[in-house]
Amino acid sequence: MLLLIDAGNTRIKWALVAADSPAGGWLASGAVTHAQIDTLAAQWATLAIGEALLSNVAGAVIGTRLRAMLPVVARDFVSLPQLAGLTNGYRVPSQLGCDRFAAAIGAHALAPGQAVIVANCGTATTIDAITADGVFLGGMILPGLGLMASSLARNTAQLPQIASDAMLPAGFADNTDDAILSGCLAAQAGAIERAVRMHGAGACLLSGGAAARIAPALALAVPLHLVDNIVMLGLQAAARAEASGTQGNHPC
Repeated sequence: MLLLIDAGNTRIKWALVAADSPAGGWLASGAVTHAQIDTLAAQWATLAIGEALLSNVAGAVIGTRLRAMLPVVARDFVSLPQLAGLTNGYRVPSQLGCDRFAAAIGAHALAPGQAVIVANCGTATTIDAITADGVFLGGMILPGLGLMASSLARNTAQLPQIASDAMLPAGFADNTDDAILSGCLAAQAGAIERAVRMHGAGACLLSGGAAARIAPALALAVPLHLVDNIVMLGLQAAARAEASGTQGNHPC
């Protein structure tokens, strides 16, 4: 069995798959915050892990701790010039964040033959463009929804911290809490909408912890799809391509 690990800026997500598992067909899965990383050892102890593929943007310390818990030597997922039907058009392909590369692979696998925008809305929001024939063009990075709101509360006098479950305001806000949330949502939605227009995309895929909050703020003329764990889906597609020998490059 293959353990897929997505170590992000805030959370560590994992999924166990078999060689014949369909896309997103996890045999087991979970997610923890960085502060809960030590609980993973117990979660993984009962799993039949034969190999592991690690996408890590959380830093070397997190990577070392994850590796120490595994019964196998994890392979690093890295950004390559080409993999799993996707061509990496970044100026320096290796400098593309491995999570963005995986998300792009996942998006192309989910929407083959379509020009697509994939927005991964986590601690940071990344918005990337993939052509219909599978070329990653590049994209945008901006502070995520929570980071935007926290930055205002922390760095601006007398502005409050907005609760993570605050209700979406309707129209123009008539109080400060709603004004902050409305502004942050508008910034996120506006960037995604601009990317869709620039790319002439036929679909927009939205993933990440803040995706469900941002989706209602979007006014798109193309189909919008909420996708759980787009990075994990990309890792699975990359591993499948490697196993089938359809790519000359390897994800590690």
